Amino acid sequence: MNKETIIVDGLTKQFKNILAVNNISFKIGKGKIIGLLGPNGCGKSTTIGMMLGLIKPSSGTVIINGQNIEQNRTDLLEKMNFISPYVELPKKLTVEENLKVYGRLYGVKNLKDKISDLMEKLNLLDFKSRKTGELSSGQKNRVSLAKALINDPEILFLDEPTASLDPDVGDYIRGFIEDYASNKGATILLASHNMNEVERLCYEVLMMKNGEIIDKGKCDDLINKHGRKNLEEVFLKLVRE
Repeated sequence: MNKETIIVDGLTKQFKNILAVNNISFKIGKGKIIGLLGPNGCGKSTTIGMMLGLIKPSSGTVIINGQNIEQNRTDLLEKMNFISPYVELPKKLTVEENLKVYGRLYGVKNLKDKISDLMEKLNLLDFKSRKTGELSSGQKNRVSLAKALINDPEILFLDEPTASLDPDVGDYIRGFIEDYASNKGATILLASHNMNEVERLCYEVLMMKNGEIIDKGKCDDLINKHGRKNLEEVFLKLVRE
């Protein structure tokens, strides 16, 4: 197996007259957390959708663990999971019911114990019997994270995992993600607008704008390269150029 868990090569997506993603290429090493940054509408979510095999690329390939995602999606998805603010969990099911459904979809063994463990770690026990549609956005985020971890994925795609969380819970979730990546050797792609979060969690970052990757590197290297004090200033410089 390649030391790179994920290889994206020449990935492009055209929606009618909109070029959402334009010929991007990058690699993610096994066990690394990589940040995908860019303003709204830059192509981040479309990129993640193609990497999950949910959106068919116009051209280019996504290779995961040496296999093309388009041709081996079912096998690969067993080892993957994701969070996206654009994909809601079934609103009429309770938190516990949602986790049971997704656990069964992934064929999780000892599902009852797994759900109990996740609910305890993510502080979901107080509202486990409430319907997901009745929860606050912050509570929904935590349930989505539990859903994303139900199958102990080797590869995680996290799209704004701490959006709508208060600072204390957000900090706890970042620590949880750090521990998960470390303990499981998981490979993670993190799309976020929280630059402090990215600096804390990510080994390297990819900067997207208008469907293209305009810069990439380690956080400190990018800060020094662009002569800025922090990653947020680098981000603002690049998106305003």
